[in-house]
Amino acid sequence: MTSSRPSRRIPGWGQPARLITRLILLGIGLGVISGSALKLLAPQVRQQQLALPEWLAKQPWIESITPKAATQSDSAAAKAPLAPLRNTGLPQHPFAPRQEIPALSQRWIQQAATQPDLQVSAYMLILDDGRFAQMHAHRPMPAASSIKTPILLAVLERIDQGTLQWNEPLTLTKELVGGGAGWMASRPLGSRFPTYEVATEMIRVSDNSATNLMIARAGGQDAINARFQALDLPSTVVNNWLPDLDGTNTTSARDLSRAIALVDSGESLGPRSRDLFREVMATSVTNTLLPTGLMRGLGGAQGAPDSALARKGYRVFNKTGDIGTAYADAGLIELPDGRRAVAGFLVKGPFNDPRSTEMIRQLAAAMAPHLKPKPAPAKP
Repeated sequence: MTSSRPSRRIPGWGQPARLITRLILLGIGLGVISGSALKLLAPQVRQQQLALPEWLAKQPWIESITPKAATQSDSAAAKAPLAPLRNTGLPQHPFAPRQEIPALSQRWIQQAATQPDLQVSAYMLILDDGRFAQMHAHRPMPAASSIKTPILLAVLERIDQGTLQWNEPLTLTKELVGGGAGWMASRPLGSRFPTYEVATEMIRVSDNSATNLMIARAGGQDAINARFQALDLPSTVVNNWLPDLDGTNTTSARDLSRAIALVDSGESLGPRSRDLFREVMATSVTNTLLPTGLMRGLGGAQGAPDSALARKGYRVFNKTGDIGTAYADAGLIELPDGRRAVAGFLVKGPFNDPRSTEMIRQLAAAMAPHLKPKPAPAKP
C-alpha cells in the first residue's frame, strides 16, 4: 500500500548551486552580447556619434575606446603653426660684399700693370663672410660666351614660373643658327631639341645655336636684357645673336659673379631649378682658365685641374668665354670647409694673344691663398 503524502526533501546545497550556475551562465551570456554590441558600436563611439550613459562612459575599459576631450592647451597646440625644422645643412649666403681684401685687390692691380695694353677686370666674393676683392669690377667688357651663365639663370627662372617646361621642344630656325662652337648649327632647319639638351649644350660645349634658342625662348633680346636689369646685372646686355665675334654683348666681372651667387643663395631660383643650374654648369668641359689658375695658386700636386682640385677638396663650376680678342671665366668655388666663393675675370687684348688667357690664370692663382680652408676644430 502506497502512501499518498509527498516525500519530504532533505535540505542541502543543491538548490543554491543550481541558482549560482544559472546566474553565472546568464552573466557570461550578457557579457558576450554586450561585448559584441560594443565592438560593433566602437567606431561610432570614437567619432562621438553615439553617446553612452555617464555610468558606462566612466568605466576604464570603455575609456580606451572613447576619445579624450580636448583641453584648452590641446586646442591651442592644434591651432599653433608647426615649428620649422632646424636647418642642419650648410647655410646659404646672399651676394653681400662687406669688407674688401685690400691685399688681393692691390695684387691684381700690380699683375694687370705688367701688361698695360690689356684691359682687365676681376672680382671675387667669399659668400660666407662678405669679404671681397675687385679691380675694374663694374667695367662693361665683351662677354663672349661667359654671358651664357646669366642666360641660363634667366631661362631657369621661367621654369620656376611654370612658363617653360624642362623637356619642351625648341625649333631651330634660320635666324637662330650660330656659327663657331657647338654642333646644333649643323642640323637641318626645323630640327627640334628638348630644352634640357639645349641648355646643357649651351654650357657644356658652348653651343652658340643653343644659346640663341635660349635667348629666343626667354622672350628675345629685349626681354632678357630687361630681366638682367631687374636682377641688378647692369653691365650684362645682349645686343646680338651669338657668336657675336665683334664683342657687342657685354658683361662685367661683378655681374658674372653676382649671377652665380643669386643661384647659390636661393635669391633667384627654387631648389629644383638651382639643382638644374649646378648640374648644367658642372658639364662645362673647359677648365684651362679659372680652375687651372686656382690649382696653381694652391700649390702641391698638379695635373688635370678638376681632379687635382678635387684631391684638395675644391670644386669649381665655371663657364668661359673666348672670341679671340676677349676672354672670360667665372664660376662658383666650393672650399674644403664647406664655404663658397664666386669669382669672375675678363680680359680684352690683341687677337689670340696668349697673354690674355695667362692673365686670367695669374689672377685666379693670386686669390688662392685667400681661399684656404679654415682648420677643422679638434675633437674633444
